[in-house]
Amino acid sequence: MSNKRKVGLIYGGKSSEHEVSVHTALSVINAVDKARYEVLPIYIDVNGQWVQGPWIEHEITHVDELRFTLDNYETPNVFALNNTVDVVFPVIHGPNGEDGTLQGFLELIDVPYVGSGVLGSSVGMDKVMMKEVFGNAGLPQGKYKSYLRSELETNIEEICNGIEAEIGLPCFVKPANMGSSVGISKAKDRQGLEEALRFAARFDRKVIVEAFISGRELEIGVLGNEHPDTSVVGEIVSGNEFYDYEAKYKSDNTRLDIPANVPDDVVIRMKKLATQAFLALDCSGLSRVDFFWDEAEDELYINEINTMPGFTPFSMYPMLWNEAGVRYAELIDRLIAFGIERHEEKRANALVAEQFND
Repeated sequence: MSNKRKVGLIYGGKSSEHEVSVHTALSVINAVDKARYEVLPIYIDVNGQWVQGPWIEHEITHVDELRFTLDNYETPNVFALNNTVDVVFPVIHGPNGEDGTLQGFLELIDVPYVGSGVLGSSVGMDKVMMKEVFGNAGLPQGKYKSYLRSELETNIEEICNGIEAEIGLPCFVKPANMGSSVGISKAKDRQGLEEALRFAARFDRKVIVEAFISGRELEIGVLGNEHPDTSVVGEIVSGNEFYDYEAKYKSDNTRLDIPANVPDDVVIRMKKLATQAFLALDCSGLSRVDFFWDEAEDELYINEINTMPGFTPFSMYPMLWNEAGVRYAELIDRLIAFGIERHEEKRANALVAEQFND
């Protein structure tokens, strides 16, 4: 019998970040230590169909090899995953992947998994709830307001009046539940604001409007569970007007400076604030925390936390840890260990409950 740990890799999904997820899966499969782990790829296609591929023991050369169909493979018995794998590594980005829904399912079938649990994932995905928690924790952030799609459909003129009065222009308009900068616009005037609100509402029933903060975009990685570590600080220098989907995945105008050229005291403050944000949302495993630094006023503002950040070797999160001395394969290894550790900690609660029922 093999002593290798069996890892179920769930990827794909129905969100607009499907392709990002497949590329992440390719990177993880090729980097994981094959002497220690067996990888079972479980693909969710754009229609939500689950397809289980074969156990992978070799290098995959192209993402197309990971887009399985039921013509060639089978639908997995997902309710028996806890009998099939030792741990699940979910690398689905966006809704139905990093928003707590998949995490809740994995909790129900009692299988260890990498990353934050239901609470941290769902709050981290919903930018409005995330900012509410940040505010309650005393973390510095810019002004914001949120609206439902139904409100925008019936009352957009009054809403725009309120935004101009309370937030001001320019401002950023975003879907509340979406990742990879999908659906984001920078509104500079009244017409642009109305267009941005309608555009964001195409992606989610809830829209958030954030005040424009003039500052440098800094990011830091968090790794661990109850006593997490933080990485070096990185800076995004975008040739686009802001770091949108185009700049993130398609443009050659974006530069990632790792480590960022910032004063030591800024790094120290970011490490403290990022850890506070991670713990405030009850996150675990991994997160990337994004900030704006107003260099003239020396003020840091937390922008958001991403509980399942881009995870190819060329994504910001792994690159930050690589600079800190944690290589990609080791990062995967640590995350698997943290996922199992968190599961064992939760199982200790069940043992206590059983004692009370005796």
